[in-house]
Formats: sequence, structure tokens, C-alpha cells
Amino acid sequence: MNAVLHKIGWTVAGHLRRAFMVFLPALILPGCGTLPNDRGWGQDAFSTIDFDRVSRAAHDAFFSINTLAPLAGALAFSVDDFDERVSDWAVKHTPVFGSKDEAGDASNYLTTPLHVEVLITALATPSGDVPDEWMVSKFKGLGVELAAMGAARSTTNWLKGATDRTRPDKSSDVSFPSAHASSAFSFATLANRNIDSIGMPGTLKPAIKAGNLLFASGVAWARVEEQRHYPSDVLAGAALGHFLTAFIHDAFLSLPDDGDVDFTVFGVEGGAGVELSFRF
Repeated sequence: MNAVLHKIGWTVAGHLRRAFMVFLPALILPGCGTLPNDRGWGQDAFSTIDFDRVSRAAHDAFFSINTLAPLAGALAFSVDDFDERVSDWAVKHTPVFGSKDEAGDASNYLTTPLHVEVLITALATPSGDVPDEWMVSKFKGLGVELAAMGAARSTTNWLKGATDRTRPDKSSDVSFPSAHASSAFSFATLANRNIDSIGMPGTLKPAIKAGNLLFASGVAWARVEEQRHYPSDVLAGAALGHFLTAFIHDAFLSLPDDGDVDFTVFGVEGGAGVELSFRF
């Protein structure tokens, strides 16, 4: 199984890299047009700060299921010695990747398609029909996304130094949180946000977005099988990567609501509530 996964991963990554270079000019066409509010993607990035938007972005990013689910998982693994026992089991059996070496390779090659997809989807978003304005909008939008990735990475690195958690393989004391998981979920979040702005068949969007999260999850689990991280490390990294990326993207890219279903969890006195809303 591990050989098959390795071959599939490198094949997918290689095809995506080649497709990007060959079809880059074709991305300009789907990247034309405008969003539903008649503005281009990235056109309003870094505009006057709207504190209501910033506050709403922080709230929605934190109470997103993609933040709370891995955060809850990280807390659950911190109970007793559950973290260590699952880590030992994963390293001993390597149920997904077959060996520590294969897991180490997978943590890198599964990230490559997400790297490429962020750029491809950003270029494919509608940013207007005037070449000069298109270029400026793309630079501004990508600037926000680079800032989001940078914030996730720098915060992760700061926490590594602050927590001094020893890795499962005892190689260093920068185990918590996982930078691979943080970066992978940051890339997946950006790609999925970009896909929300691209017109495509309704059934295709959720399939691609789920695939992105699956790739990011594969990166995270590979780090556990490689004995580089405990489960709580990668879960915390996933939560951190999604939260910071979603917050900065939504707060400063200034895109209109996409009309999708919105699922959030929020705190109430004595418990928590769930909100399911539809934007039209």
C-alpha cells in the first residue's frame, strides 16, 4: 500500500507542476470577469480597514468547524498518556504509509499539490477584464494570501520556541505545534477560499475542497507515522493554520459573501450553540 501511495503522490504532484507551466496562459481567461458584486478578486484587498469585517472574520475563523474540531482533538489527546500511546502505535504499525521513511516522503510530496493549487486558483479567480487592473488585483490578492501564510508559519515557529516540547524521536524540542500541519492546512484553506470565488459546477466544488483537506490531513498524519510529532502537535497545527489563514484572508481580502452554507459553533452560557445559515 505504501508503494502505491508513494507512486500516486509523486505522479499527482508531477502532473500538477507540469500542468501549471503548460497551461499558465489559459488561466488568464477564467481569471477574467468579476465577482457577484461587480468587483474583481483582490481589487479591494488592503482597502480601508473595516473593523466590523475584521471582528466578524476573527469570530467566523475561530468558530469554524475546521478550527474547533482539530483544537478539540488536540485537547482530547492531551488527557493522560493518550498522545504518547497513539504515537507509539502509529510508529510501530505505520498503517497508512508503511514505513517511517515513506511517511517522511509523504509529508513533503502531499504538500506540493496544495502549493501549486493556491497559485492556480488565485490566478483563476475573476479579477476584471482590463489587463493592468487584473495584474494589480492579482498582486494585491496574492499579497493578502502570502501574509496569511506568513502569519501562520511565524506564529507556529514562535510557539515551537515557547513550548519546548521534545519530539517523539527525541531529535529536538520543537515538536509543538507541527509546522508541516500548520502550513498544509493554511494552503488548503487558501485554495478552498479561492475556489469559492470561481464559477464551476456545484458538485465539483465540495469534492475539490474535501480533497484539499484530505491532502492536508495526509501531511499531518505522515508526521505522526514518521515519529516527528505527537497527534496533538499536528491537530494544534491544523487548527492554528486554518484559523490564522481564514481570519487574515476574510478580514483583508474584502470579498463579498459567497452565498454558501455557513456552519459555526459559538459559546453560550453553560455550553455551546450551533448556527446553520444560508446567504443569498
